[in-house]
Amino acid sequence: MTVFEEEAGLGLEFPEEPVALRDSLREALLGGREWSDDLPDELSFELWLWERWQRVLEPLGLDADRFRAELVDNRRELWLWLMGERQWGQVIEAQAGRILRRLPAA
Repeated sequence: MTVFEEEAGLGLEFPEEPVALRDSLREALLGGREWSDDLPDELSFELWLWERWQRVLEPLGLDADRFRAELVDNRRELWLWLMGERQWGQVIEAQAGRILRRLPAA
């Protein structure tokens, strides 16, 4: 397991690429589904990633709604990953950096 480290000593797991989720989400979006709150949980990248990072982020004051909002604001990067224009490492590192920079002030 690889971990992201920040100056404050915080670490987030570098999860394996969710290939099945990526493929299903891409198929749904290209098939006309809207990337909105009505996607089922099994197609939610935000929920998938929250399940992996919640144990680190929640004690630091970041809740699921704020986490989701940050990822929604950065969906362009996720779209590029879905379309094969970004590597998994680039996307997950960008998401981790974005989230860690936006943690509530202690």
